[in-house]
Amino acid sequence: MTTPLPHLVIVEDDPAFGRTLRRSFERRGYEVLLATSPEELEQLLTHTAFHYAVVDLKLGTASGLTCVQMLHEKDPDTNIVVLTGFASIATAVEAIKLGAAHYLAKPANTDDIEDAFNRREGNAAVPVEGRKTSIKTVEWEYIHTTLAECNFNISEAARRLGMHRRTLARKLEKQQVK
Repeated sequence: MTTPLPHLVIVEDDPAFGRTLRRSFERRGYEVLLATSPEELEQLLTHTAFHYAVVDLKLGTASGLTCVQMLHEKDPDTNIVVLTGFASIATAVEAIKLGAAHYLAKPANTDDIEDAFNRREGNAAVPVEGRKTSIKTVEWEYIHTTLAECNFNISEAARRLGMHRRTLARKLEKQQVK
C-alpha cells in the first residue's frame, strides 16, 4: 500500500513562476494543482482539500488574502505560505489573521517555502533588529495599512489617503524600496 502524496495548491498569476514552483514541488513528492485567481481556487476547493498552499499576495487586480481566507475556511489545518514582492507589515498581519502560517518576501525558492511549511511554531530567539526606516518605506507601510483597512478596495483607500486612484494604483505596482 502506497502512502498518498501530500496535496499542494499554488495560487500564482505569473505562469512561468507557477510552472517552476509546480515542477520543483512535484520532484519533492507533492501532488500539485495550480490556480491563477481566487475564482480558479474556488473551483479547485469544490472537489479537493489541500495539505499545503502557496499563495501570491498580488494576483493581478485581486488580493491573495481572499485565497488565504477561502483555504482556511475550507480546512483550518491547511498549511498556507503567502509569497509577495510587496511585503508590508499590514499585509503580513492580515495574512496571519486570516490563517496563513508564514509570509515570505520574494524571491523565495522551494527550500524557503518547504522550510516555512515545516515551521508551524514561532521562534522567540529571532533577533529584533533596529533597522532604519526610509520615508519611502514608511509611506509603503501606511498605504498598505490603509489598503488593508479598506478590504483592498483601491478606490476607497485612495479616497482615505487623499490621492487619485490611478496614482495609488501606480504606487502599488512599484516594488518596495529597500
